[in-house]
Amino acid sequence: MIGESRTYDEFVRGHRWAVLTTLRAGEPVSSVVAYACDQDELVVSTPGFTFKTRSIIRDARVNLCVVSNHEPFNFVALESHARVQRDNLEQDTLRVFDNIAGTGYEPPDDLAAWLEDQQRVILRLKPLRVYGVIR
Repeated sequence: MIGESRTYDEFVRGHRWAVLTTLRAGEPVSSVVAYACDQDELVVSTPGFTFKTRSIIRDARVNLCVVSNHEPFNFVALESHARVQRDNLEQDTLRVFDNIAGTGYEPPDDLAAWLEDQQRVILRLKPLRVYGVIR
């Protein structure tokens, strides 16, 4: 379960897009990401050369904010420590593709080659604090 609240867990598992905030020299920087749940952690697939990957290597503290797609714009924020996973990427990458199914993003036919070509990594987030507003 993500966090200790069933309501927050269901909200996070029921959505697919979030805003990931990392730290650049102590200052927050945010980007929109697709994610998926893996038991009590979250996974994000991203190219390994992105700023968010480099910043997590320097400082593992991140915040992932999942926001609903319509009013009243409920949200769940997850203060987490993240780590960069560089191997055994296929299963977690497919988790993310499964979570965004129907949005126009499809896994490539040759996933292994795509992962290598894109220098993909998985950002694995372990929530430390989960909070939000669900009306």
